[in-house]
Amino acid sequence: MDPAAAVLNASIDFDRRLLRDDVRGSQAHARMLARVGLISQADADTIAAGLEKAAAEIEAGTLKLDPALEDIHMNLEKRLTEIVGEPGKRLHTARSRNDQVSTDLKLYALSQAAAIVTRIDETRLALVRRARQHAHDLCPGYTHLQRAQSVTLGHHLMAYVEMLGRDRGRFVDAMNRAAESPLGSGALAGTSLPNDRNDTAAALGFSRGPTHNSLDAVSDRDFAAELSFACAMMLVHFSRLGEELVLWSTTEFGFVELGEGYCSGSSLMPQKKNPDIAELLRGRPGRVIGDLVALLTISKGLTLAYNKDLQETQEPFYDAIESARQVLDVAPGLVATLQFKTERMRQAALDPALGATDLAEYLVREKHIPFRRAHEIVGAFVRHAETLGVSLRKVPPEALAAIAPELDEGALSSLDPERAVAARTLPGGPAPTRVLQEVARIEAELVALGFEI
Repeated sequence: MDPAAAVLNASIDFDRRLLRDDVRGSQAHARMLARVGLISQADADTIAAGLEKAAAEIEAGTLKLDPALEDIHMNLEKRLTEIVGEPGKRLHTARSRNDQVSTDLKLYALSQAAAIVTRIDETRLALVRRARQHAHDLCPGYTHLQRAQSVTLGHHLMAYVEMLGRDRGRFVDAMNRAAESPLGSGALAGTSLPNDRNDTAAALGFSRGPTHNSLDAVSDRDFAAELSFACAMMLVHFSRLGEELVLWSTTEFGFVELGEGYCSGSSLMPQKKNPDIAELLRGRPGRVIGDLVALLTISKGLTLAYNKDLQETQEPFYDAIESARQVLDVAPGLVATLQFKTERMRQAALDPALGATDLAEYLVREKHIPFRRAHEIVGAFVRHAETLGVSLRKVPPEALAAIAPELDEGALSSLDPERAVAARTLPGGPAPTRVLQEVARIEAELVALGFEI
């Protein structure tokens, strides 16, 4: 190739990540070739040992990778042949780089997704521990970033456990769909040589066996796009946590202080404690959403089967996976070291205005009036308090009947936030008893997965 074209064509700078997956796939392929009689068992053993030696040299940095050989696959095979001689030339029997690369990418995807699922569970564990700790601590809940109703901090933290639970499910689902082996599909049409695809699929841990169409198998990158979406969606959830931590750690909110290990100082202002990690949680999804868009755009409109365009799917895929893992590496420690200012939260939650909905529900429950009428009454009550310049609890008792005959001093007891929150025991509600039930449910799930609570 023209030197400039060779640089564009080469993928060794990024596909070296597939080294160990390529070794696994090639060893399984060699052993299958021996079982079907295409090579000897001695050659298969020699190849397997030679691949380990070549991979160790690459990992140690003693073997310089050659961009002229394009990718990790050809670099590894060339070094294998230098080490073992003639048997190395037999390895590529009954396969193509097309099915080889697709197999390697799926092996990488499955192992990385499994690691991500474990780290999601570790983050969920960190959150449920804090939720149990703060199941009874009041805090304001918000809509439109305006105080809305009192909830508990434990309930708020468990919202993120729910998000991560859905994220976990997406990764598990994507892994299930990716668990078909492309190995043996050849360049696009398989091979006339004996090739036991069920054997290699089982040896490599592809639980759903071999793929069912060779054209699709070598050109499928759905699994990469699907896992990248799972990464992007999960990081969107972490961005919400990051944004709340940024807001809550401001002097104006004062709800939380981030651990020293997850902040930085200012280069100029010695008093500053900047929530850098929370800000990176907020910002990282922008990059991974871009990775997903790149993957979908590259795959759009490609004819069957393999096209070199598909090489361009690797870098955004790796970036999405590695970005997700970086966030998950930091998340459990970040959550564990948060110092919540529970008294400050409590004072905010004691704002009588947060009980307006509870007052309306009191009128429905105790006075048996339609909710819309109750809504109107409480609206008038709030406007009257604003006119007087007092909180809802400070409206003079003698003024209640003038606002609405249904209002009495007993109705004002519904403005007590602790009482109001404790009454919301419905499934999914913020009552401490319900929060602790949800914590126990997730704890049981994590224990079943082998975690210690």
